[in-house]
Amino acid sequence: MKKYLVAILPSILLTSCTIVRGYMADGAYGPTSFSYEKQLKDTIVNHSGVFSFNRASNQSDWIDTLHFFNQGELYSNNTMWEAIGPKTDSQGVLIIQNDSIVYEKCMGDMDVDRIAGVFSVTKSVTSLLCGVAVDEGYIKSIDDPVTDYLTELKEKDPMWQKLTIRHLLDMRSGLDFDDAYSLSLKPGKVKRLQAMTRLFYGRNIPAQVKKLKFRCEPGSERKYDSMTSEVLGIVIERAVGCNYADYLEDKIWTPLGMESHAFVSYDGKKYHTAHAFGGLALTMLDLAKIGRLYLNKGMWEGIRIVSESWIMQSTAYSEENDGYHFCWYNTSNIGAEKSEYPGFYAIGIRGQVLYVNPYKNLIMVRFGLNDDTYAHIPYMFEQLSNVWPQ
Repeated sequence: MKKYLVAILPSILLTSCTIVRGYMADGAYGPTSFSYEKQLKDTIVNHSGVFSFNRASNQSDWIDTLHFFNQGELYSNNTMWEAIGPKTDSQGVLIIQNDSIVYEKCMGDMDVDRIAGVFSVTKSVTSLLCGVAVDEGYIKSIDDPVTDYLTELKEKDPMWQKLTIRHLLDMRSGLDFDDAYSLSLKPGKVKRLQAMTRLFYGRNIPAQVKKLKFRCEPGSERKYDSMTSEVLGIVIERAVGCNYADYLEDKIWTPLGMESHAFVSYDGKKYHTAHAFGGLALTMLDLAKIGRLYLNKGMWEGIRIVSESWIMQSTAYSEENDGYHFCWYNTSNIGAEKSEYPGFYAIGIRGQVLYVNPYKNLIMVRFGLNDDTYAHIPYMFEQLSNVWPQ
């Protein structure tokens, strides 16, 4: 043990203090669903006029005995809870059809109205805000170069002037950035943690953005990374002239009649840059309302929230760009054959999932404290949708 500590100590001392800060906050395995409670964060206030889902008189308990088909080695002829139940003591599943809660099951510290961090599901909400900003004319076109809004980057790498908002939405930025949430301090792993820990725990995101390098020319290939969505969030804040939380509260939280406050973390008091890549914390019930907005193609109780074209570009089934469009996945990304009733979804680490199936009018949400094989959850929700009665 002493030899191991001696081996990693120089790396700890030489790297950014953000890794130490991350260790102090979340331990070796990175943030949990409730880590937001210890972070700097803005409050997204819910107001009067709350919208509530009805509760179906007959709950769909048959789900607990339904066996799912095999997807590789992730699960084999298991029920949903046999597949995801052992992953964590705290998790929940919420299913809504035709505006009624038809299935709700939570265990441990999770509940449908408990606020939890949703990590990269935030990226999909950031995309929604981008669509609203386009509709309102704050962003003239998603084919605008990023430097139209972040003018200070014109003096940096010339690639910045080739980078468009569309590239950010489709994860084709070409930025050289590596997502790594685990704070394991094994020798040789510290260096690759620096970028992500600075983004998640650092106090100066704008300075980090200015130092970014490009791996390849923007648009040339798709590679998922959190910094790409963070840059999108900064573009939105610059374009609309207010911070992320205020814009989300005004354009989404208030008109959708959210039941609870939400939070979005930010870097520090000096720069106050929202974690648009993964800092949102909200309840399962309120996340389901985002799903309802997309299910209804941008309409909410007769009011247009975001254009139908934005919803369709985000969610239409297509294998182009690996099934990833405007920070949403359609189910071609799962790798299964196209089903008769395909859906779309948003997903974050720890198994936070919002799945929507427009053919069956279904919204499915799963929250959990941990799930290292969470990519199979949308696949199960897709299978469930295909056997669900109309």
